[in-house]
Amino acid sequence: MASGVALLGILIFGTSVTGVLAGGVAFGGAILILRARRAPESRQETAQLGDDLPLAADLMAACLRAGQPMTSAVEAAAAAIGGPLGDRLSWVNGQLRLGAAPDYAWSWLLREDATAQLARTMIRAATTGSPVAEALTRLADDATAAARAAASAAARRVGVQAVAPLGLCFLPAFVCLGIVPVIAGLAAQVLTF
Repeated sequence: MASGVALLGILIFGTSVTGVLAGGVAFGGAILILRARRAPESRQETAQLGDDLPLAADLMAACLRAGQPMTSAVEAAAAAIGGPLGDRLSWVNGQLRLGAAPDYAWSWLLREDATAQLARTMIRAATTGSPVAEALTRLADDATAAARAAASAAARRVGVQAVAPLGLCFLPAFVCLGIVPVIAGLAAQVLTF
């Protein structure tokens, strides 16, 4: 694709210095755009992480309130959730069972935006000694509210995006059938005087 954009730049501007420069700039821009794009699998995995986060936090909070230790709560949530979040929680649980410091084990989840909030909550609870179950409940509530807000914004965006093609189709027709005849009629009257 990048080479096609560069070739298009050279074809538009010719084989002159300007064409070669435009092709080079187009090639470089296309490379940067392609590197910035994420694979569909990666976007889907991130979306699944965000969707599973409230349930995992609620499950861990319920296990902790039932008196289970942190490792058992994380293990139960990882087994129940499965998927990418379950894999990450299993890794954290393995680190905790091997005796790693909680801030080290949970800091691995800081690498991704979808799990960073969970990691920060767990690190804060481990370092300050605050009740983990309450923090996880707040996290689940916040994540659920954020998901609702995102879904509402996406629904509003779809409505706006659906109107744009209709406007692009009806606006030329309105101009051709509504405005042009009026202007032509006025111009004919003005020119006949």
